[in-house]
Amino acid sequence: MREVWREERLLLIAIAVGVAGFVLEPYFLDAGRAAALIAAAILIVAILAASIRVAHHAERLAEKVGDPYGTMILTLSAVLVEVVVLGIMMMHAPSPTLVRDTIYAAVMLDINGILGLAALMGGLKHGEQSYNDDSARTYSVMIMTAMGISMVVPEFIPHTAWQAYSGFTILAMLLLYGAFLRMQTGPHSYFFSYSYPEKKRRVRTDMAAQPSRTFTIGVMVGGIVVIGFLAEMMSASLTEGLEGTGAPMTILAIVVAAISAGPEILTALRAALANRMQAVVNIALGASLSTVILTVPVMEAIALFTGQPFEMAMTPLQTVMVFITLIVAAINLNDGQTNAIEGMTHFALFATFLMLLGLGL
Repeated sequence: MREVWREERLLLIAIAVGVAGFVLEPYFLDAGRAAALIAAAILIVAILAASIRVAHHAERLAEKVGDPYGTMILTLSAVLVEVVVLGIMMMHAPSPTLVRDTIYAAVMLDINGILGLAALMGGLKHGEQSYNDDSARTYSVMIMTAMGISMVVPEFIPHTAWQAYSGFTILAMLLLYGAFLRMQTGPHSYFFSYSYPEKKRRVRTDMAAQPSRTFTIGVMVGGIVVIGFLAEMMSASLTEGLEGTGAPMTILAIVVAAISAGPEILTALRAALANRMQAVVNIALGASLSTVILTVPVMEAIALFTGQPFEMAMTPLQTVMVFITLIVAAINLNDGQTNAIEGMTHFALFATFLMLLGLGL
């Protein structure tokens, strides 16, 4: 039992922060902008700590079931965290562009940030790193299709027809995901795995000491509940702290995207340094696809339920950045091997994204 408490200390710290925040929330919300921003920063760190534990247990499940189911569990857990945090923030800081900006930021962070940094570091250590190029092509074409339907075409839809197109978007995303899920877990599951002959799977000698699957799932569910509780207070503090500063709403989008992608970054970097690029491709591109194809229908359903549409059409600059990213990814991920140069091209695009954010664009 002591070992369990020590292993889950990050989640316990997050719970302690949540209890303290619940008690002190009236005070730091009334103590001025600086206090609210400090409280928001502490809560964001606590959310990341809880997210890391959720991702860790998702990774344990992933190891038990193997690819492609493993990386599917990882990406779905990250998307669930994102949807929970995004939904709560929308209640505190309703913005018609927050959903769009969050999805855009998540794609930039996943493909250019995670994939770029992992390929760069892995390439510097191992040279060329192999993976199954079928997976990269499948992910890329589905991301482009999903973003085109849900975030480019809406620019040309008249406001009077938004409900009809929202309903169509929900149906299209669900059908795309159903087809993808069938491919990922059915006859074409080999698209998303790669055999590493030089990397024998390590046989665990301590399986008896590993927690049960029920415990693992229980901690994941509990972690999601804790994240939602913390996100409620973080959203209120961040909204209070940013009010009147003129800060762009894209900051909130970056916060949501970073919270969901934080644990994935650590997992992807570990995989790249261990010369397992297939896991990196599955995590980075799979997280991007899951973010678009699952977050969009949930948020569109909320818009239809409330009668308040979101602004889903990307700005011209966002559209350009997304399509440059996907074109570069299609070229880089077409030969079954990555290297440091390819990683650097994506990381340069991520730096450009951050620069544009700093300029308020």
